[in-house]
Amino acid sequence: MFEYMTGAVTFISPYYIVLDVNNIGYQIAVANPFRYSSKLNQEIKIYMHQVIRDDAHTLYGFSSLEEKQLFLKVISVSGIGPKSGLAIMALDDHVGLVNAIESQDATYLTKFPGVGKKTAQQLILDLQGKLDDVAIDLVKTPVAGSQEKLFATSTSPYLDESLEALKALGYSERDIKRIKGELESHHDKTTDEYLRIGLKLLMKK
Repeated sequence: MFEYMTGAVTFISPYYIVLDVNNIGYQIAVANPFRYSSKLNQEIKIYMHQVIRDDAHTLYGFSSLEEKQLFLKVISVSGIGPKSGLAIMALDDHVGLVNAIESQDATYLTKFPGVGKKTAQQLILDLQGKLDDVAIDLVKTPVAGSQEKLFATSTSPYLDESLEALKALGYSERDIKRIKGELESHHDKTTDEYLRIGLKLLMKK
């Protein structure tokens, strides 16, 4: 089992990043691949969780140990698999997630793709009162990524990439189309910034 890997980010897609470790490229599923745009071809540390199934061996990556620990708690809940877990982790407001569980706010939780009322109630039942230590660490730990504007040219390709990333996280085409117009009103944004804005808009529906 991998705890973490240190290597250079060599490729970013809406679905995963590739981390080069000693000339071996590892495909790693992460909540928001475009967080790592500012780290392209730079060496970083990624905390890992490996899922082995009959048809696939998948590596899931996290920018901090605290983020990984929260993910593991989330996917321990019945009805939430790694893909749904990544979609939940894609929202930067992890403290808000913890607060929603502690305050039994099932409506907030059902805004995540793949989380219905039954699963939201299961999240609350299984995790309420068990996230205090994680919440304290999350307050201290910044989310990976940079708000630096890397691109000064046309932003439309980056908007397209962000929409594709939302689709990869499991959001429906209907939900994505609903927020597309508002996203288009934002200019001079990186893919990461479009994705962050999109996630916040989706959580307001």
